[in-house]
Amino acid sequence: MPDPSPLTLGTAGHIDHGKTALVAALTGVDTDRLPQEKARGISIELGYAPLVLPSGRRLSVVDVPGHERFVRTMVAGATGIDLYLLAVACDDGVMPQTLEHVAILRLLGIDRGVVALTKRDLIDTRAAERARAGVEELLPGVPAVEVSVRSGQGIEELRGLLDATAAAATARGGTGAARMPIDRAFSLRGIGTVVTGTLWSGTVRPGDRLAVEPGALDVRVRSVEVHDRAVEEAAAGQRVAVALTGTERSLVGRGQTLLEPGSLARTYRLECELTVLGGGRPLRHGEHVTAHHGTAELHARVVLRDAVELAPGATGRAQLRLESPVVAAAGDRVILRLTGPSTTVAGGVVSDPLPSRSGEAIPPPMQAPRAAPAVAPPPGADQLARRLRSQWLAPSPLTADELPAAGYLAANGAAVRAGRDLAFAAEAYAAARDEAMDIAESGQLTIAALRDRLGISRRYAQALLEAMDGQGVTRRVGDARVLRRRSR
Repeated sequence: MPDPSPLTLGTAGHIDHGKTALVAALTGVDTDRLPQEKARGISIELGYAPLVLPSGRRLSVVDVPGHERFVRTMVAGATGIDLYLLAVACDDGVMPQTLEHVAILRLLGIDRGVVALTKRDLIDTRAAERARAGVEELLPGVPAVEVSVRSGQGIEELRGLLDATAAAATARGGTGAARMPIDRAFSLRGIGTVVTGTLWSGTVRPGDRLAVEPGALDVRVRSVEVHDRAVEEAAAGQRVAVALTGTERSLVGRGQTLLEPGSLARTYRLECELTVLGGGRPLRHGEHVTAHHGTAELHARVVLRDAVELAPGATGRAQLRLESPVVAAAGDRVILRLTGPSTTVAGGVVSDPLPSRSGEAIPPPMQAPRAAPAVAPPPGADQLARRLRSQWLAPSPLTADELPAAGYLAANGAAVRAGRDLAFAAEAYAAARDEAMDIAESGQLTIAALRDRLGISRRYAQALLEAMDGQGVTRRVGDARVLRRRSR
């Protein structure tokens, strides 16, 4: 009888190496669901499908994009998988994104998988042998099979290898508090708000009272589905769609986590053990990076503990100081990427999700205030959050009745105040901040320059810059701004 433990299989590989076609051949599901994916012939967002193996065991398949621009989406998918299916085209062999995807899998601790040498029908035996040799050098000991989606060659053998690999893999624990990083959120007529993700721990049942963090949103589970089938309970390791009551679609999205209330506290710091990728560049103290945790992308500054830099291949202690909050637990994996040039530089494990700035553990009595506030949102908080998101970089002034809600949203990381009567959605402010930093690094950052770049009025440009001054991103010098040292 097959092991019923739920497992998630993630695809990996260079663009146009046949991942989506391979998943379709294995599952009968075309995971390219967006019109632009159909038009361009590549995967942009995560796709999902169930896979039934010869033993009868079912895997949840996450098909991730291979284009370099979409590596961050690949990271969001990879953080929820238990084993991988790496596609390497026989006519190309190992390519740049192949190497980066393999590096990310290693940094995430995903060490079990199978390689599909795709497009075997396009080349001769000698070329196929060269592709196989490249894979064996990159992943020694990992089973590989030559396949062709067109002819069907090797597809059944691939199913068998996946079955054997899944049998040896360790499933996620079903115990503990429910925790699901959200990778999609949408609305369905007659159902309401739906969020999807891979359940990392615990179980989810209809009627459960849960929370969405960051955001301090109290929600109730209306219904639960696993691959379009309604279930009475979803278990850790499964791909899950959860219909929620008590919140609006505009208040939830990728990067947040659905979890048991009070089980994890919001934090702006993560103490980590990081490993720098070999063959690249060092990771430097004070460097600004994008930290990927679960499905969240977070601007962060690296504070190294034992050196001014970590050399390629080295491991060391570091604290990530985040610009926006996250909920995390010890043992979680993180990936660090540079933004210029956009590339993966390091990854590792969270050792303490609630450290002090010095990295020393906070005594237990001092940790309690960091937990999500138990007070209910003030009246109008949900409506104000929706309005700020819809008005983006040109929000109308706050009314007197909206001030308590604005303060609540700002305290919970959902908004940024700019003076007494203006507030911006956190996502809008982050987008403006990134544009301002780009201007400052390539020219003079003035109100006029930011106004022209964002296409907004002078009033909003001035308010945004004053908010950046207040948050220590910029400093005013005459009529212009310069980036503070920590922002460079």
